[in-house]
Amino acid sequence: MRIDIPGAVIIDDVIALRRDLHAHPELAFEEKRTTDVIIDRLLRVGLVPQVLPGGTGVVCDIGTTGPMIALRADIDALPISDLKDVPYRSTVEDVCHGCGHDAHTAILLGAAAELAGAELPGRIRLIFQPAEESLPGGAVSVVAAGALSGVERIFALHCDPRLDTGQIGARVGPITAACDQVEVVLSGPGGHTARPHLTVDLVYALGRVITELPGLLSRHVDPRAALSLVWGAVDAGRAVNAIPMSGRVRGTLRVFDRDAWLAAEPLMRTLVDQIVAPSGAHAETTYLRGVPPVVNDADTVELQRAAVVSALGAGALVETEQSMGGEDFAWYLDTVPGALARLGVRRPGSTPFDLHQGTFDIDEDALAVGVTYTVALARAALTAERLTAE
Repeated sequence: MRIDIPGAVIIDDVIALRRDLHAHPELAFEEKRTTDVIIDRLLRVGLVPQVLPGGTGVVCDIGTTGPMIALRADIDALPISDLKDVPYRSTVEDVCHGCGHDAHTAILLGAAAELAGAELPGRIRLIFQPAEESLPGGAVSVVAAGALSGVERIFALHCDPRLDTGQIGARVGPITAACDQVEVVLSGPGGHTARPHLTVDLVYALGRVITELPGLLSRHVDPRAALSLVWGAVDAGRAVNAIPMSGRVRGTLRVFDRDAWLAAEPLMRTLVDQIVAPSGAHAETTYLRGVPPVVNDADTVELQRAAVVSALGAGALVETEQSMGGEDFAWYLDTVPGALARLGVRRPGSTPFDLHQGTFDIDEDALAVGVTYTVALARAALTAERLTAE
């Protein structure tokens, strides 16, 4: 489908902007060029942007009086190679917008251009946030900088390649999972593989951690919490006939339930020590607390749904499921009510693909859908906040 954006915004300009950002990706807290592009675009439409204290990311207000809502877009890229054969392929080695943040940024800038000259029943705070892909996420520093001061509620939109272009997914309650990073390092004296009984068989001990820890965690946590530990990297030894002195395994722990998330770290440390103890190896567990689940506020979701229907039609609104992915938008919701929606970016009938892959791309018609929805959402949310205030 193709949706024309009314007013000053031309969809081809939004597409060109997204392609420019895609070709010049930047990692967490390194988004200098991206920040400059955002500032330039906002200045062009008569707004007064401010760079966040860390030097990357931007906050910008539209309007001067009335209730305030916030619209957030994340701006950083991933440390992966861009494997696509397209004119806007990443020009930065091993860095790629493999999660759609370039689209989020282009959409919010497109909406800003449409809203900047409009008569609005309140104020809009645009938040272009750095470092969503880091832990615990750039949202923490944005909140600490006072970006939510005066904000009544906050909204965000995230690309979803499981939904067709023209669809927007909404959900009341949890829509993402908590996500933490885990590293277990084992150490021992090392030795010859001919005499494992005279030393600590470190690779065997590491193998037990890899295979037993996920299962034991699942037996100590309520299954309804959907806790999942998945390893992503293993490193131990070089020679086939030498038992190494150290080895490590790294992965992510994800869980739907916030209480289970808060209890996961001490439980994991205890279980690692119990697994390793019979081997004689020394275990050191590093647990990096990441993000809690995003829990969408019911009233905020109703505003999202109404905006989808009014701007795009009833057929565009779909119910979305809770994802095991993590999203630092959750930190904003500890301060103000808000909700995350999902933007369909899959061309209907095309082969399904996934986020965080070097082949990730979007159906660019989704950009017009995103801008149209965002403009309608901002107007609807401000109207609702003004009515509540009166």
